[in-house]
Amino acid sequence: MKEILRRSITGVIYVVLLLGSVFLSSDAFDFLFMAFGLACLYEFKRIVRLKGYYIFVAYLALWWTFIYVVQDTTAITILMLLTIAVDVALLMFLFSKRPKKFSDVQKFIIAVFYIGGGFIFLTMIPYKEDNFAQFLIMGIFILIWVNDTFAYLVGRTLGRTKLYPAVSPKKTIEGSLGGLIFALATAYIMSWYESKLSLMEWMILATVIVVAGSLGDLLESKFKRMAGVKDSGAILPGHGGIWDRLDSLVFAAPFAYLVLNIFSYVS
Repeated sequence: MKEILRRSITGVIYVVLLLGSVFLSSDAFDFLFMAFGLACLYEFKRIVRLKGYYIFVAYLALWWTFIYVVQDTTAITILMLLTIAVDVALLMFLFSKRPKKFSDVQKFIIAVFYIGGGFIFLTMIPYKEDNFAQFLIMGIFILIWVNDTFAYLVGRTLGRTKLYPAVSPKKTIEGSLGGLIFALATAYIMSWYESKLSLMEWMILATVIVVAGSLGDLLESKFKRMAGVKDSGAILPGHGGIWDRLDSLVFAAPFAYLVLNIFSYVS
């Protein structure tokens, strides 16, 4: 009972902080996710045993450059393609049965593009022509939360078929399908309130976010399994680390940004 209460209190504080930053100001949103990126990098660095602190300097330089300085769409597209390329390579690592030992250079590249790039594109998503689309980014958060919540609930009640037991023994195919169905229902409701995207675009975006987010969750689980740890950190009582909470969003962000570009929404 005490554990459930602790998880609930931490969860409420986390959601209030997240949504509060969205509706407070764009600067508050930017700063919060820059800080979350640093926290995730620290947890990733500790889990993969990457020495030194130069990764933080590289992330802050890249984040500042692409959030506040670079407006050239070609440069942004190159960063997006590099981020997605690293993510796709990590999927090959995720589904490979062979043991993998990364070099320090590979760890650095993964940290910069998988973690750093993920947070950069997550921060970029709400912006178009200097406008800050609060309901769009809030909708993306809600889609992730709905998928995670109902994947857990459906999996616990109806789950029979393991999704990927070698990496995450508790996840089931039934739970994943349940999360997707409820996320699509949520996207349908979102289309009533956020008209910048059509109903079909919301449905496509929801599918991409759920599928990519689920893969991101499995990917983090594999990194933790290799390191022999249960959580990426302990900063959130009852929930683990920041990376544990944002693994889905970090991996899904560049794919969501790509889809929104295809929809001609994101500048």
